[in-house]
Amino acid sequence: MDLFFYIFAALFSVLNPIGAIPVFVGLTNGYTREELTKTSKWTSINVFIIMIVSYFAGEYVLRFFGINLEALRIAGGITIVNSGFGLLSGEVKKRKGINKKIEDEAQQKHTIALTPLAMPILAGPGSISILIAFRQEHHNWIDISLAIGAIFAVALTIFLILNSANHLVKYLGQSGITAISRIVGFFVIAIGVQYIVNAILKIIESSHLIK
Repeated sequence: MDLFFYIFAALFSVLNPIGAIPVFVGLTNGYTREELTKTSKWTSINVFIIMIVSYFAGEYVLRFFGINLEALRIAGGITIVNSGFGLLSGEVKKRKGINKKIEDEAQQKHTIALTPLAMPILAGPGSISILIAFRQEHHNWIDISLAIGAIFAVALTIFLILNSANHLVKYLGQSGITAISRIVGFFVIAIGVQYIVNAILKIIESSHLIK
């Protein structure tokens, strides 16, 4: 169960659904309660699908491009650290990856559950690299089952948070959401740094074995 909580905590920190609340509230302004629930549900389903595909297909993508695990860890770690600094400094753009045209189309077609909410606001390079790296190191069915369970738990948590977004905004306020995002940002930085350190240690260890 330690692996389950490790994956859940890592993914939840990197995806940061709390930080996505202002974006969700802004893009769903004027939605009925039924529409909000439907959008929350499909956003969480899309995130689940993206993470599952990344978890199982990521290894083949690495092989195709000739990328080793250490390179992935370092690249993912840098991406995660960068996201963490954005959260910690409060400089995360509320509409990252969204231009005005895309936002207008999303509002008209009600497609925001996939883009921009599921990707890139929630699921992104950081979470994908975490899943690929974990899959590379854990091959037995118990670990795989725990990983799938953790991914499902994160997706379910995202649904619960987004579905309660309007209430959370009223209760926490913008300052409360910002404070939580900064706390999460600190842990995101720590996760990214740990990924980079682990990759460097593996490289050093491999170089000694070659000698």
